[in-house]
Amino acid sequence: MQSGKKQTTLYLLLVLVMASWGLNVTATKILVSHFPPITMTSFRIFTAAIAVFLFLLAIGKFRLPTHREFLYIFAGSLFNIFLHHYFLASGLTMTTGTNGGLILGIGPILTAILAVIFLREAISMPQLIGLVSGLFGVSLIVLTGGQGLSGASLGDIYVFIAILSQCFSFIIIKRISGSLDPRLMTAYMLLIGSILLFFTSLIEEPGGLAQMSGHSPSMWLLFLTSALLATAFGNLIYNFAVGQIGPSQTAIFMNLNPFFSLIGAALFLNEQIRLMQILGFILIIIGVILGSGALPELIRARKRVRNPQSSRRSR
Repeated sequence: MQSGKKQTTLYLLLVLVMASWGLNVTATKILVSHFPPITMTSFRIFTAAIAVFLFLLAIGKFRLPTHREFLYIFAGSLFNIFLHHYFLASGLTMTTGTNGGLILGIGPILTAILAVIFLREAISMPQLIGLVSGLFGVSLIVLTGGQGLSGASLGDIYVFIAILSQCFSFIIIKRISGSLDPRLMTAYMLLIGSILLFFTSLIEEPGGLAQMSGHSPSMWLLFLTSALLATAFGNLIYNFAVGQIGPSQTAIFMNLNPFFSLIGAALFLNEQIRLMQILGFILIIIGVILGSGALPELIRARKRVRNPQSSRRSR
């Protein structure tokens, strides 16, 4: 029963992570209109890395990795941070928001396929239904956003590479999670990834460093909020969950991203929410409950509420 409570807590934390990531889409749109994108991203991820290292020092979880662990960390940094952020930023400038959103929406299915191939994970029928339901929900939210679906482009390929590299990184994290705490791995991944992005920004944005100065306190507050909540807290919890419940179940929660992005756009960018998008959110919730394996725990929790005496006897 204690493990069930821990799992439920982890599910709730994942929902909060998806909320921070979804709202961070709006924050990023604002930030890239004031800062050079790649330079700003490298500084944001570096700030997140420092925050995670300080957290690990506070809880006594910091240590230097072994040679084998470092190889996994570098691979994770390459796929999860550098390739994902570079190709996503580049791809979204060359494709529509609709195409990009739909391609990002296949992340959970891609993760499940990779988990079957590399981790020999089995997918149950409820999980499969959840994956399909979540994909339909994401499609409804994105396709009714008003931009329309356009033909395939180089930007679409870039966005696909971005989501594929991120999904593959979850397999790497799970592979090493038995000996290396995913939270510690997250800190090193963020640090190495930010350095790789920074040197890339020197080539692609030669004047990027100069453009990082002279901004208002409110803009820097938004930068810090994005770095600490979405990047540091988000990656810390998400990667920890990958090590605990597996990449395919954790990835199901990624379907919540478009909904929270929609909420952020409505609150801060004055965009309108449509009825079909609400229906899409309902499909996503169904997909998350089925695909994450949360349904059995919800049923058990309901039984405990209805019959607390039998619950106490079972302890």
